Amino acid sequence: MSNFLKATSMDHVNMSVLNLEKTVNFYKDLFGFKIRKDDNSPNKLVVPSKIIGNDSIKLCLYENPQMSPNGGIAHFGFHVTNFDDIIKKCGELDVEVLYGGPVEFEKSVSVYVKDPSGYDIELSKNSGGGL
Repeated sequence: MSNFLKATSMDHVNMSVLNLEKTVNFYKDLFGFKIRKDDNSPNKLVVPSKIIGNDSIKLCLYENPQMSPNGGIAHFGFHVTNFDDIIKKCGELDVEVLYGGPVEFEKSVSVYVKDPSGYDIELSKNSGGGL
């Protein structure tokens, strides 16, 4: 028996957001994410929220108008299979591309953007940075 659990992928990211509706629309418009669950009935674990995503990525969003993205998360990343379309799509949606455009790494290239709450998102051409 192994000494540790064998995790195979990231399940979800749980995020406080400034404006739930604006954030949901950002992820729907830029990534085509769908609302997977709309929970407006608080229970002992969570406040009203929405879970959005696709078959591989889930974002659990909780509105908190006083939240700040400063602190624990520097950024989170998505691998994007249609990487060459990122700049055009961001331009169409008026999404700011950080660092003046694509950033080259040894085995990959990434584009960085901000969501409506100020979270940085890395969009990578090669999954895991090619590592």
